[in-house]
Amino acid sequence: MNIRLSEALRFWAKLGFISFGGPAGQIAVLHQELVEKRHWISERRFLHALNYCMLLPGPEAQQLVTYIGWLMHRSWGGILAGSLFILPSLVILIALSWIYLVYGQVPWIAAIFFGIKPAVVAIVMHAAVRIGKRTLHNQALKWIAVISFLAIFILNLSFPIIVILTAAIGYWGGKRYPEYFQQSVGHGNANEKQYGQAIIDDHTPIPEHAQFNLSRTLVHSAIAFSCWLIPIGILLAIFGWKTLYPQLAWFFTKAALLTFGGAYAVLPYVYQGAVDHFHWLSANQMIDGLALGETTPGPLIMVVAFVGYLAGHIQHLIGSSNPFWFGVLGACVATWFTFLPSFFFILVGGPLIESTHGKLGFTAPLTAITAAVVGVITNLGLFFAYHVFLPRGLGGPISWISMVIFVLAGLALFKFQKGVMTVIAGSALAGLLSYLLAISIG
Repeated sequence: MNIRLSEALRFWAKLGFISFGGPAGQIAVLHQELVEKRHWISERRFLHALNYCMLLPGPEAQQLVTYIGWLMHRSWGGILAGSLFILPSLVILIALSWIYLVYGQVPWIAAIFFGIKPAVVAIVMHAAVRIGKRTLHNQALKWIAVISFLAIFILNLSFPIIVILTAAIGYWGGKRYPEYFQQSVGHGNANEKQYGQAIIDDHTPIPEHAQFNLSRTLVHSAIAFSCWLIPIGILLAIFGWKTLYPQLAWFFTKAALLTFGGAYAVLPYVYQGAVDHFHWLSANQMIDGLALGETTPGPLIMVVAFVGYLAGHIQHLIGSSNPFWFGVLGACVATWFTFLPSFFFILVGGPLIESTHGKLGFTAPLTAITAAVVGVITNLGLFFAYHVFLPRGLGGPISWISMVIFVLAGLALFKFQKGVMTVIAGSALAGLLSYLLAISIG
């Protein structure tokens, strides 16, 4: 490769601070920088890598960064690229989480979060519609989405069970009715442009480290497993099994394996576990965390750092110890065990799984899971809406100001195609203005 590792690392570090806009925005930035401007990788190789990452559980933008870093500079290149993509977000979210807990009850700050909450509801609904348009391209997949919504909304089935059932349906359907489980062409090359000769071009041979090798796969798998086992063993030795940090580690390990469809797909599972089961934080705090995740660079799934920080900080409020450092530990544990499988899938599974790309027996279950995700995200949006619009429950008054902000945020997203950052900023301003107006009136 003609790209120096130091040059690549400078770009990956820069990317970690400018990667706003969720996966769509981040992938657009990557394409613009790597394909169009720098010519590090060709259009076709970039799309091939992207399509591969979309088949995996985990944040696709972070995996794409890891994949390209791995392709250019072997395993350490991938590890450093993927890490630099998430580290700025981790540091920023730790700082924001601390500010949120310490100063979140200050009236004007609370007013800002009041305005952001209905915007988050609109953003989640917009994500459901966007994924639905990309995924539900026939009647069978629409029915899977409806049934998954009813399964979690009425029957309260856990997200892992829904994933397993829909994967089985997809596998069976791919064999019996393959025409219904073909993946839609979301990143095809029908309108592929040419941007000149690239360093990793269409005809550049696959490097030796990216080819499948059984012994290397076994060694790397052992290293990856050790990176999971040793930290969780240390946490168990220090704190014991039925304590916060081992529970965080195990919970987010499972969450990382269920993120088919991106960050919004795993949010319902995180919500079920963190809010309903473990009670690490409240529903409103979860909504606030999602808002903070939307406004910071890096993958949206970094909201797990917020969950981990609040869990550690709140649990250690009573006592002589500084709760801040327990919160930092919680954020780091949540982040480590959420992203470790992503690195594993790219660095270890890449050469092995790539051979299955495009084969219906492999993609049909994933197509079904993505369809189910639409229903699950819709349920999440309704859940958030309930807590935002009826803050005191069914018997309490409706928050009409929140309803107005929600409608305006929805119009901005659906009709005027405004970005998430713009919508959140406008909603925060609306919340602050409503607070100032209430003070002036009364």
